Amino acid sequence: MRQELFEMFGSSSDLPLETIITRLAVASVIAGFIFLSYRLSHDGSIYSKKFNVSLVVLTVITTTVMIVIGNNLAMSLGMVGALSIVRFRTAVKDSRDTVYIFWTIVAGICCGAGDYLTAAAGSVFVFALMLLFGRIRNDSRIPLIIRTARMNDERVEAVIFQFFSRKAVLRVKNTTDTSVEFIYELNRSLLDKNKQAGRRITDEIYSIGNIEYFNIVTQNDDISS
Repeated sequence: MRQELFEMFGSSSDLPLETIITRLAVASVIAGFIFLSYRLSHDGSIYSKKFNVSLVVLTVITTTVMIVIGNNLAMSLGMVGALSIVRFRTAVKDSRDTVYIFWTIVAGICCGAGDYLTAAAGSVFVFALMLLFGRIRNDSRIPLIIRTARMNDERVEAVIFQFFSRKAVLRVKNTTDTSVEFIYELNRSLLDKNKQAGRRITDEIYSIGNIEYFNIVTQNDDISS
């Protein structure tokens, strides 16, 4: 009966049905680890349930493709040609997502080739690394945006230097005939240190006079593109 089904569907793989099911099952288990790792390393609005499910499916799909290709060089070249016409336009929201995409592809290739040890060992190491470093955030930078009358140009620079010395980096300075806008970038710890010392840069800046606005922008990985 099994041989008749293979002949009916015209399977191009020489592998027995048990081996195919085993490879897909192992791929599904590793995909579960990838699913769990992505869930643990992402939180807040940056976590995407749809993307996480897609990682699981992508692992199984890659395994299936590898089973079909096997050691057939002609079929592998044909598969590469067919896939080359696919264009992915979805923007990667988080750079870590690229790591997970490669992880699913590599795990699928290993499972499809029957190299379970490499797939499992590699996944364990990546899983541990993502748990260890996956929650590292990039929200320690604080931009300060100040717009004031042009006559206050030097006074604003003097106040910024007084509070932060040379640790506040001037990124942008826009000027017109009547106004000037500064965009500084500094580390969050510098701002917190001045708060603890009872020094408020906001009060010092507004004491200059003719300040149109003074904005402190908090960077957040959850909403960054």
